Amino acid sequence: MPHGLDHIVHAVRDLDGAAEAYQRAGFIVGARNVHPWGTHNRIIQFDQFFIELLTIGEPDKIEPHRDRSFSFGAFQCDYLAQREGLSMLLLASCDAARDARAYAAAGIGDYEVFKFGRQGRRPDGSVVELAFSLAFARDELSPQVGFAACQHHHPENFWNPAFQAHPNGARRAAAAVLIADSPTDHHIFLGAFTGLRDLHSSSIGVTARTERGDIDIVEPVSFHDQYGVAATADGNGARLAGLRIAADDLGVVERALAKGGIAAARHVGRLVVPDLFGATLIFEQGMKL
Repeated sequence: MPHGLDHIVHAVRDLDGAAEAYQRAGFIVGARNVHPWGTHNRIIQFDQFFIELLTIGEPDKIEPHRDRSFSFGAFQCDYLAQREGLSMLLLASCDAARDARAYAAAGIGDYEVFKFGRQGRRPDGSVVELAFSLAFARDELSPQVGFAACQHHHPENFWNPAFQAHPNGARRAAAAVLIADSPTDHHIFLGAFTGLRDLHSSSIGVTARTERGDIDIVEPVSFHDQYGVAATADGNGARLAGLRIAADDLGVVERALAKGGIAAARHVGRLVVPDLFGATLIFEQGMKL
């Protein structure tokens, strides 16, 4: 089964505009990549996790969903028709085919594995081959969130410390945060998706603690109490609202955000960017897994 957070998709309508905003926030942002199925992305990489800034670059290439075939492009296209923000959460996989079988057995996704490859570039400009396999899952109560497990076939060509040395001191993903009017409604799905039997439930929500970061599902009022941001679940199950990021020094992050003109506020020991192209970024002081 999957063993931790791999990446989160931040769907935007203006890819370069969003990339420029992340750069002003003190992040290193990769060059534009082009997918043959119509989406374009730019990557913000951390230690064993990345943010995928993604847009619909060539809508005529978007394939529709078919029987047992989840269309990554069509899902993002539908999402962007409604809003910008965090559209999909992907876990790290050692064997996407095995995870797909497990998801089918659990009744949370009977989809064929999606395999693809592309070229990437190292910081020195040299070209490397990248390849991935995705096993998709679906929370039937939450149509506005995509879920998958992602297997890297050439991880040595993808992960690179030079791309992870962000000037703002951001180091890793601490948690993906979803909001739902009734977090416990998603307990069974979250356990099946992560493969974790021991989820942590409380009066404010449900948490899956993976090897690489947590997945929190909380009520909107709890999201506001913890992060100072008003949010709604829109009555459609859970939705991805925020990403918690561990950083070396919140003072360094705060100065980077101020220099870049990115609005942020301190709240309960955290530094919160309430709305960056529809996503809430929550910086925390150097917490370790």
